[in-house]
Amino acid sequence: MVADEQTLASNLLPTGAKRLALLGKHAKVLMQAYLSGAVDESTLTENALKKLVAARILWRPSEDQPLTLRPLVSELIASMVADEQRRQINADVAEKLEQIRNRVQAYRDAQYQGDYSVSELQLQRLTEHVHDLSGQFEEAIDSLWHRLNSDFGFVSSLEDKIRENQRAQKQLRRLLDGLALIDFAELIELSEGSNSLRKLLVSQLQRHLSAHHSSLLEVQKRLIELLARFRQQQARSLLIANMAAFLREHPRYQPADYPHRSEVPDCFNRAQAIIPAAAIALDHSADVDTLATIARSIPRPQLMLTPEVQTASVTVHEVDEAVAIRQQQLKTDVENFYLSVIESGEKTTALAYREANQLSWDGEIWLYQIVAEYQALPVKVQQRLKLAHYETNASEFNELRLIEDIEVSMR
Repeated sequence: MVADEQTLASNLLPTGAKRLALLGKHAKVLMQAYLSGAVDESTLTENALKKLVAARILWRPSEDQPLTLRPLVSELIASMVADEQRRQINADVAEKLEQIRNRVQAYRDAQYQGDYSVSELQLQRLTEHVHDLSGQFEEAIDSLWHRLNSDFGFVSSLEDKIRENQRAQKQLRRLLDGLALIDFAELIELSEGSNSLRKLLVSQLQRHLSAHHSSLLEVQKRLIELLARFRQQQARSLLIANMAAFLREHPRYQPADYPHRSEVPDCFNRAQAIIPAAAIALDHSADVDTLATIARSIPRPQLMLTPEVQTASVTVHEVDEAVAIRQQQLKTDVENFYLSVIESGEKTTALAYREANQLSWDGEIWLYQIVAEYQALPVKVQQRLKLAHYETNASEFNELRLIEDIEVSMR
């Protein structure tokens, strides 16, 4: 059996080396195929295409389809370049555990028969399976942290970020369920009587999986916090977009004087609750003198003069008009910014445009309005524009990303 294993290894070595050399020789073509979804057959010779197909690197899904990368090759590239749009998280733990059980049984059978060379080979294979199981969780955790640290930056819209966050939470739940399948009582029983198995299946594996479990719980906490922040941003963006659309349809709209309404909307109603109305109990004759004293001590109400009410009302309207004019001016300046990008066709940063045109808006308000106006644009217009965020960490110990500037260009 050892001779068979050695013969198989000697046959696999040159074959694997040749196929890995093919990957390196045609790296640019294969990477372009990964990005575009199909291989440009004109860039390769017929002999090279045949070798890549025979090496199980390329395949043709059907006769009328172009050559594409094999799924396993695409997954390998996605993992190496940390492409979160195509990176896969493998949460299948049951298959790994079954392989570990089979290898443990084969190892014990070889030791029982006194074939120590075979037992060493089986122990090596068992070690590989255990490391694969631990590495599976490590790869998944790395992918989840990469998404968190970039705030799901590989998707553009806020709705896509929320969907990706929810998908990541489902993947994390499957990983936690997979960890729950690992029964260390069973592994202790499998490794009984063998120091090598006990060290591999109990000590090392338990230490690694405990660290993975702590990391997954921390990722889950961060995902929930980030989703709450996305929801808050979505609500604010929706409010601004709907208000901007309403103002475009009704340019002469003037906000009502909410304090003079009988029913104030909840958004504006921030006054303290009024004490419920009460009435004097006239049927209690013993309290008549006390009530009369209280009534005489109540100060007489002073009537408000009519001119003062009119003056206050005029002042409120003047303030509302000034705010509306300033908001409209901000919106106009942002629209002019997008028009200048479309007309010039060149990349332009928001803060550079503000300084060049000597606009007096605060930098944070200016950037926020540019993002809000972009999300309010029609989908076709959004597809023609490209927004790039210049971000920095809030501090050396804080991974919060702050937007310093926004660059807008045509796609």
